[in-house]
Amino acid sequence: MNNYSTNKRWLPVILTTSFLFIAVPINAGAPSDQTRATIEKVLAILAESNKKSDRVDRLRQTIKPSFDFAEMAKRSLGSHWQPRTPTEQQEFVKLFTDLVESSYVDAIESYNGEKVVVANEKQDKDFAEVNTKIVTKKGEEFVIDYKLHQTSGGWKIYDAVIENVSLVNNYRSQFNRVIAKSSYQDLVSKMKDKQFEAPGKKAKT
Repeated sequence: MNNYSTNKRWLPVILTTSFLFIAVPINAGAPSDQTRATIEKVLAILAESNKKSDRVDRLRQTIKPSFDFAEMAKRSLGSHWQPRTPTEQQEFVKLFTDLVESSYVDAIESYNGEKVVVANEKQDKDFAEVNTKIVTKKGEEFVIDYKLHQTSGGWKIYDAVIENVSLVNNYRSQFNRVIAKSSYQDLVSKMKDKQFEAPGKKAKT
């Protein structure tokens, strides 16, 4: 296993490339089948779009339906979610979505031919987990597990666990620190300024 600092350096890239370039096995179930459809669309965009701004806009539109950002936002805010008003919750979901989207869309530019394969898929009623392994050109290996749940819109990702680091837990820790030190209003202000980063990057908190 690679050392922790190396893992942290790779986390933002892994978060994006592992989802976009998964090699789905033939006998995969519904969660992986849905992922396959998204991957095919993404690869087509990368092949056709030479202009970065056009590529980013199309990638956002393609990838967004595969994530349950509302559920991710709720889990990331943890115990601070319930006391918020419906208006505050709606605002938080939007800010959280913008934060995560910016992280993985920016990271896609770092893709450099890493190989990603699905190791296993587990499904329990309305919940599923897709286990993947990323192999870099240097032979480094990283593990990422995607947590999905069944919604009215199909299977959607609500968390990604990268080398035992949960995306949702990572953000929750950052958000809790800000609220404990200052206030929820300060957290919202920092999110608007995009002062938080995905796992592996230092947050400006």
